[in-house]
Amino acid sequence: MKRVVITGAGTINALGHDVPATLEAMREGRCGIGDLEFRDVERLSIRIGAQVRDYDPETEFNRQQLALYDRFTQFTLIAARQAIAQAGLNFNGELAARAGVILGNSGGGMTTLDENYRSVYEEGKNRVHPFVVPKLMNNAAASHLSMEFNLKGPSFTVSTACASSNHAMAQAFQMVHGGITPVMVTGGSESMLCFGGVKAWEGLRVMSRDACRPFSANRNGMVQGEGAAIFVFEELEHARKRGAEILAEVAGFAMTSDASDIVMPSKQGAARAIQGALRDARINREEVGYINAHGTGTAANDKTESAAVADVFGVHADTLMISSTKSMHAHLIGGTGAVELLACIMALRDGIVAPTIGYEEPDPECALDVVPNVAREARVEVALSNAFAFGGLNAVLALRRFGAGALCNP
Repeated sequence: MKRVVITGAGTINALGHDVPATLEAMREGRCGIGDLEFRDVERLSIRIGAQVRDYDPETEFNRQQLALYDRFTQFTLIAARQAIAQAGLNFNGELAARAGVILGNSGGGMTTLDENYRSVYEEGKNRVHPFVVPKLMNNAAASHLSMEFNLKGPSFTVSTACASSNHAMAQAFQMVHGGITPVMVTGGSESMLCFGGVKAWEGLRVMSRDACRPFSANRNGMVQGEGAAIFVFEELEHARKRGAEILAEVAGFAMTSDASDIVMPSKQGAARAIQGALRDARINREEVGYINAHGTGTAANDKTESAAVADVFGVHADTLMISSTKSMHAHLIGGTGAVELLACIMALRDGIVAPTIGYEEPDPECALDVVPNVAREARVEVALSNAFAFGGLNAVLALRRFGAGALCNP
C-alpha cells in the first residue's frame, strides 16, 4: 500500500480568497459571518451567513464559461487552480490518463436552480437557458475541473450531505493508497446561499439568527456558509521524485452509518467512525493532539460529538484540543470538510490550532478543551477531521504531521 501526502491546497471561502488569507483569519479568530446580500433576502427569517465577499466572477471567467459555471463550480475551479499550481503538476501523458478528481457536494447548482424557478414560476417565462441542466448538476464542478486540467482517470462527485467532502477525500485517499493512481485532486464545494437555499433550511428550525457558537451553552443553531477547498493527494514516492513540498500526510479514514434516524445523530455511529480512522491509520488514541470537530452549533450535534469523543479517548479526551472552525466560516454543508481540513494542516504544519470563536458559556455536556476564542500554539503530531451528516453518514479523516512518528519518517 502506498503512503499518501498532500502537496497542494487551494480555497475560496468567507474567510479568504486563498489559503494564506484563510489561515490568517483562523489564527486571528476572525468571523466571516455577516448579513446576507441577495435578492428577496427580506422575505427570510434567517438573514445571516458566511458569504464570499468582494468576488467578481467576470474577473475569473469569460462569458462562455459563466454560461456553464454555477457559483459552486466557479469556487471549485478557483480553489483547484491554486492547489494544482502549488503542487507544481502538469497533467499529460500517463499521469493525465491515471489522475482524476473526486469532489464532495450536496446542493449542486442551487443558485442556478433558484434563478430558473423564479424565472418560470414568478416571472412566467416559458423557456430556460439550454445549459441549465449541465450547470446545476452535482457533478458539474468535477467534470469542469477534469476538463480544465486534463484529468482522465477516475472522476466523480460524492453527495452525502454534510459529510460529502470527507467521503470524497477518503475515496481519493483510497485510490492513491491502493496504487490505482499516483495523484488525485479532491475536496469539496458548496453555494446554497440564495433565497431558495436558505428558505429550505429555515424549515428545519436548526438555524441561528445571530451567530454560530459551537459547544457554548448559549448556542442556538448553525449558520450556513459557501466556498470551496481543493487538495492534491499524491503518492509519497511520486512526490519525492519530483521534489514536491509536502503539507501533511493522510494516514487513514473510516466511514460508518448510524442506520437509525434521518436527522438525529448517534453517539455510537460517530464513535465507531473515530475509532475506525485511528485503527486504519494505526494511530494510538494518545497520539491525537487535535480534532477539527463537526461542531455545528446545534444542541444535538455538539452534545453527541462531545460524548463520542469522550467515549473513544477516555481520560485523554481531557488533554486533546477540539475546535469548530464553523464558528468562523460557518457550515458549507457538502464543502465544509474540505475547508476544515485546512485547519488540520495548519495545526500539523504550523503548530497553530484554530479556535472555536463565539464561545461564551461552558456546557457541562460538552466538557472538552474547545480552544475557546483564541488560537493556540501547540505541537500537533496527529489530527482528526470529523464529519457527521444528516442520514446518519459519518466520515473521519486522520492526518499526521509529515515526518512525525515511526510510520512517517521521511
